[in-house]
Amino acid sequence: MIGVGDVQNRLKEQLKGLPDLNKAHSKVIFSLTVKLLKPNLTFNKNETEARKQQAREDIKPVLFQVKKGEMIVREGERVSLDQIKKLRAMREIGSNYSTLGTGLGLFLSILVLLFTTHRFAKTDIRKYRPNNRDLLFLMLNLIGLFILIKLGIFISTALESAFPYVESTSYYYVFPFAAGAMLARIVLNSEVAFVFAILSSLLIGVLFGNSLIISIFALTGSVTAAHWVRHCKQRTTLYRAGFRLSLVNMLTILGLYLMSGRAFDIQLLYKLGFGLAGGILCALIVTGTIPMVEYLFKYTTDIKLLELANLNTPVLRELMVQAPGTYHHSVIVGNLVESAAETINANPLLARVAAYYHDIGKIRKPLYFIENLHGQENKHDKLAPSMSSLILMSHVKDAVELARENNLGEPLIDIIRQHHGTALMKFFYDKAKSKADPGVQQIDERDYRYPGPKPQTREAALIMLADAVEAASRTLSDPTPARIQGLVQKIVNNIFIDGQLDECELTLKDLHRIAKSFNRILAGIFHHRIDYPEPAFKERDKDLNKRKISEDSDREPAKDTKNKEAAPAKSGSEDLKRLGMS
Repeated sequence: MIGVGDVQNRLKEQLKGLPDLNKAHSKVIFSLTVKLLKPNLTFNKNETEARKQQAREDIKPVLFQVKKGEMIVREGERVSLDQIKKLRAMREIGSNYSTLGTGLGLFLSILVLLFTTHRFAKTDIRKYRPNNRDLLFLMLNLIGLFILIKLGIFISTALESAFPYVESTSYYYVFPFAAGAMLARIVLNSEVAFVFAILSSLLIGVLFGNSLIISIFALTGSVTAAHWVRHCKQRTTLYRAGFRLSLVNMLTILGLYLMSGRAFDIQLLYKLGFGLAGGILCALIVTGTIPMVEYLFKYTTDIKLLELANLNTPVLRELMVQAPGTYHHSVIVGNLVESAAETINANPLLARVAAYYHDIGKIRKPLYFIENLHGQENKHDKLAPSMSSLILMSHVKDAVELARENNLGEPLIDIIRQHHGTALMKFFYDKAKSKADPGVQQIDERDYRYPGPKPQTREAALIMLADAVEAASRTLSDPTPARIQGLVQKIVNNIFIDGQLDECELTLKDLHRIAKSFNRILAGIFHHRIDYPEPAFKERDKDLNKRKISEDSDREPAKDTKNKEAAPAKSGSEDLKRLGMS
């Protein structure tokens, strides 16, 4: 079997061997003959591959018998091709045999790790108190984080073939390992975020083939990111946290690279660049995820509180119109609690926003509260003390209903319910005792106490203290700093003695700082002003009149001088005096 080229070569040789043909005739015959040449055999690729596969299958396998306990390769020994085949065969046999067992073992290990860590944290970490909703959020957060990482691994594998000069491990440093801890810190608290960061970092290390380096990198970034979103008072806080995370990522990468003992090369620059981008990517992911988390799980984050801090929200505008005194009181209480929260390291944003909304229940019965009367008749004068106490209690219930209607969130609703605790309405209680017959009617003190519960958080306790202090400060006739300090000390002591602060986490040191903060703010509110002097034109008119009288002392003053001077005043100042009068 020969090809077309071989036939053409033979034809040329045969034509050259004929003596009767000249060169021109030989070319003509060659060209005509070549055109007539066609192969009678063609290559069938499919049939060829099929026969190759059949030939492979026809070959009987070569079996190596490995006995139990047999040494395949010793330490330090050169590995031969047969030994490599034996090791690969044993690995494949083991992997096929233990796939299901490995999956069950991994699932059981993760379950035990999560359960034991949760039980330990719930018992020994004071602020670790997640409920069922929080646990569901944390679980979905962890699952979503691993889905993102698996997607990142898939993309990095594809990029490895497109950019072979970049190691596949370099892409790992752009993955958003810290996004889960950032979400947990913004939505819940630092203790929960720290536990989440530890668990997620361990599991991420398992996902990357039991890589300790990846676990360290993920844990460092998660703790850093969770710390810098602690009090997210502005949306830009997320991006500042992302930038700081980028710097920590780069430092961690540099440290791990030096620890590996490798020389500096271009791969280190790639890893540093990916670490820088990883922090910004975490900030972008968390910014886009928070609104969805707030909507699905009904959480009130600091970013949601920033929206509620706007005094133009519908419920606050209605409070300003229906109960202006209560509105002003709420704004002052907000200033008091925000300053005090900063001094004791509480959440000042939550405290201020909760203060704005703590008395929104007074919208429904504004004239039954003294700050909204403005000289009108006090309706409680015609009511029994028991009825007055019920009306005062109802404003807490009404506030909770309005808060739910306006989707204020559970943290604000809890503070609204707790801001009076189980305090006694002493005025109406004493009034009821004075009207009751000592031998016939017994007055139960519990009927004149708010239903509670007592404040459970420091923010709720701050609002209780500021509410009482601000209301009592309005009764001071001469609010000097010394009197303000005495009033604040008395109010705080009474609330403490009544046991209203037993269930929150305020210390005596915190109460001292709170009282100092209240004193400073109230002293600024009730500051004294000097008496303003008479306007310059009035002083000048008085001097001119005195001079004129002294010069014309022998003349009798004109009878209509007073009227002439009063005429312009009647048209100007008298009209202005009527402004604002009903």
